[in-house]
Amino acid sequence: MNAPLLSLVMFAVAMYITPGPNNVMLASSGANHGVRATVPHMLGIACGFSVMLMLVSAGLGTLLLIWPPLLSAMRIIGAAWMLLLAWKIATAPPPREGTVRTVLGFFGASAFQWINPKAWLIALGAGSEFMSSGQPPAVQVGRIGLVFLAVAFPCMLPWVLLGKGARRLLRSNAQLRAFNIAMALLLVASLIPVLIED
Repeated sequence: MNAPLLSLVMFAVAMYITPGPNNVMLASSGANHGVRATVPHMLGIACGFSVMLMLVSAGLGTLLLIWPPLLSAMRIIGAAWMLLLAWKIATAPPPREGTVRTVLGFFGASAFQWINPKAWLIALGAGSEFMSSGQPPAVQVGRIGLVFLAVAFPCMLPWVLLGKGARRLLRSNAQLRAFNIAMALLLVASLIPVLIED
């Protein structure tokens, strides 16, 4: 593995495995609905972010850099949506036996990447850092998207398993509600560094 590719892989792993809105929601879904029901959510994050990242790397990111108010508006819309998701997590009723509803399914999780402030900042950073003049742009864009897609599941699964493991310790509906409130507060807290970023 050459140095630029290794650097890209390490960047992708760091993006997916560190705490953020996606991982907080995955842990919450793992606790409330289990691993199997959370797989569509994971797929949505992986596919949605990879597509967004490829489009940003291909030139969409330039539009945001040329017109900063657009990025500011997206941050505000994303923050409002994340606050709504935090409210839904905090007030979610205990799951019923046999249900497989998740906070977000495949399409919801894919769409969420487009208003997730952390995802945009990472996509802009990756697009500028890992595109070079050494190879055709299409090859570089494809490589960036494939690397992020490849590392997504191994990095997100521990968060889902963490949530599922926490569920075993939550023996009552009151404990599950307290866990959901804690996850909602973490989701809100994950907004702070993104919103104050220059």
